[in-house]
Amino acid sequence: MTDSRKKVLIVDDEENIRSSLSLLLKNNFEVKTAVDGNEALSLVKEDAPDLILLDVMMPNLDGIDTLKQLRDSNSNIPVIMLTAANTVRTAVQAMKCGAVDYLNKPFDVEELTTLIINTLDQQPTTAVAEVVSAKKHVAEIEADFGQMVGRSENMQAVFRQIEQIADKDTTLLITGESGTGKELLAKRVHELSQRKDGPFIAINCAAIPETLIESELFGHEKGAFTNAIEKRIGHFELAHGGTLFLDEIGELSQTVQVKMLRFLQEQEFYRVGRSKPVRVDVRVIAATNKNLEDLIKEKKFRQDLFYRINVINIKIPALKDRYDDIPHLIDHFVKKYSKVYGDRVIDFDESAMKFMIEYDWPGNVRELENVVESLMALAPADTVTEEMLPPKIKSRRHSQPLKLTVFDSDLNFEEAERRFETDMILKALKRTNFVQTRAAELLGISRRILKYKMDKLGISDKPDASESEASQSGPQKQQAAE
Repeated sequence: MTDSRKKVLIVDDEENIRSSLSLLLKNNFEVKTAVDGNEALSLVKEDAPDLILLDVMMPNLDGIDTLKQLRDSNSNIPVIMLTAANTVRTAVQAMKCGAVDYLNKPFDVEELTTLIINTLDQQPTTAVAEVVSAKKHVAEIEADFGQMVGRSENMQAVFRQIEQIADKDTTLLITGESGTGKELLAKRVHELSQRKDGPFIAINCAAIPETLIESELFGHEKGAFTNAIEKRIGHFELAHGGTLFLDEIGELSQTVQVKMLRFLQEQEFYRVGRSKPVRVDVRVIAATNKNLEDLIKEKKFRQDLFYRINVINIKIPALKDRYDDIPHLIDHFVKKYSKVYGDRVIDFDESAMKFMIEYDWPGNVRELENVVESLMALAPADTVTEEMLPPKIKSRRHSQPLKLTVFDSDLNFEEAERRFETDMILKALKRTNFVQTRAAELLGISRRILKYKMDKLGISDKPDASESEASQSGPQKQQAAE
């Protein structure tokens, strides 16, 4: 029977590293090992792997030279570098040679599993091409997509969606937590659309009292109500020929929702106090941090309006779900505020950056920007250390299903292997919205094997239940499975 699993080649001169990684990966991948670069190159010629874990420091032919020879031979196999030498120079050198990513020893299983799944989820040629492209243009990049920074796969998926729908002129609904950048995304859609030369008008529906929101949106005639001493043009008319962005649309009253629905159907509205309709040419982009379907059930939001605004939906991921973007966002904000603070440039040492990445960021990108600006203003040195970080950053890290160092742990190997396998399966299920067939393909195993492993490990096929199970300790989970 042919083994259809993805192939991983582990290249390291330390036998304990090779054997430990092999044991951890063998249940989900076809694993081969090599003791140095020469052996690795021979194995690649015989049967090209889907991914290579490559140590930097090795005898005979080291990792950097091995990587160079792979790329010189036009091999597009994704390579993740592993090293105990924690230096920026080594990391930069590896990335320049075409490595997809870079991990320090002792490395974290959570980080390793995320890298493996994310890398194998892409076509290898695409993964390498993105790295080469990023290296080529890194000096020119101020932001990754207009003013939006995001090199993680889930943000790149958002950017691809925007490029596809920007010029379609249909109504768009942007969802996501507060502070994720919904208005920035709406502006980018406008800039890429055929309406880019028209106005972009934004209004926060939650920031305007209910008694005034109708007038703000649709305008009013002179004398329409008390204190209406002159005619007022509303935001719909101001946005004529362009885009109207309605942030927090879930806060609109039922009365205004009815008028909004009429406009989306007829492209016309009535100013307060006017009996003749006003026609305008406006594209509406709405945004909310609430679940509108829940509001519909509570009879706080009209279902027919929801269907009108939800023609296309783009969800911006929370910052905690794209933590690999945090270093890039920090660099972006340092550049943004450098001139404000006398051309100051700050960086973060390894410990401080680790805290920044592991903090759960309830305020998302907006909160990160505020923290960076605060450090630009107040940090006593240009290299930010752990001691300089705000207390909240050091005391509140996001919950993770697994936080374990492979070679520095009190757990026995059997339990470490169990937790590693559980984490990989959960990640694959979440990435594929719990569609088991797709998750199995992503892991390189059959659906039958995946179901067997889920039953053995006590992993539910329901997202909420799986979240709960992931937070249990290993022995609890094993007892539940038995």
